Formats: sequence, structure tokens, C-alpha cells
Amino acid sequence: MQNKRAHWLKKPILSGQYRPALSDDGSLTMRLKSEFTDFSVRPIAVSYARAFLDEMPALALSLRQTALIRNVLLMSNQRALVFAHSVLPLASLRGPWLGLRQLGCQPLGEALFANPQVKRTALSYQKLYAQHALYQQAVAALGAKPAYLWARRSVFSLHRANIMVTEVFLPPILRA
Repeated sequence: MQNKRAHWLKKPILSGQYRPALSDDGSLTMRLKSEFTDFSVRPIAVSYARAFLDEMPALALSLRQTALIRNVLLMSNQRALVFAHSVLPLASLRGPWLGLRQLGCQPLGEALFANPQVKRTALSYQKLYAQHALYQQAVAALGAKPAYLWARRSVFSLHRANIMVTEVFLPPILRA
């Protein structure tokens, strides 16, 4: 279940040790690849479903519309560092982004940041607690239940096609 009043912040207020990772507005994939020689992407789930209520307005999705939802773990040395949740509206999976349907173990970030025509909105942030659906999905992959998790999200646009990417930072990223 998702909290309908989920409020995303413009700054990662009181994010402590997570702040440097959260605030870096470059490619998280490139950052992790530069820090870890054993970086990998582990797909968790890829399915057609409805976006979360707080994702719909930013993507101009109605309650009836489905999108391709892709959940993956960004890994290093078999440790999950980041849970990534992407919402790809069906209308966005045409033209230059047609190939995004079959990314498999390829990082979405590489495709998005490789094209200089792709525009990104400002990052927004949220401290996720146990009742938030993204927290629940992330800890299912983590195997532990921290008190909270920090997440950031933004929308990438190319020729009026929009994709939302949410990255949930897992505690092992602090020890990496």
C-alpha cells in the first residue's frame, strides 16, 4: 500500500550520510561504475502495471493507464547498493526509446545519459518508511528492515516522451 500523501522534497533535508549520494545529479550508474569494478544490474521485476498515485501526475498518466515498471538492484560484489524503480509509460516506449523494453541487465542510466538531447527534471527526495510501497519492495530485495530508506527521483524527457526513475539508496552503499 502506498501513502497517498507522499511528499517529495526539493532538498534531502536531514539525510545525513546519504546526502552526498542523493545530491549528486550526475549519472548514478556512471558514479557506481567508477567506484566499483564489479558493478552489475540485477533485474527484480519487469511488468506492465499502473504507476503509483504520486508518480502519475508527473508522467501525465491516468488511473486507467498502465506503464512498463522496471525494478532492478544496482549491485557491487553481490551486495545491493540501490533499488531502482523506473516507470516507462507505453507512449514513451516508441521511437528512440523503443529498445528500453528489453534492457535486461543493462543499466537504464547509460541509455538516458548517453543521449545529450535527454532532459532531466530537478531531483526530488523522500525518506521512505515501512508503509511506503517502494520501501517494501526495496527491503524485500535487501533482506533487512532498516528504520527508513532515502530515495530520490526525477523525470527524463526526450521528444515529449517521459520516464520516471526513482533510486532508493540501501544501507550497504554507506559502507561501500
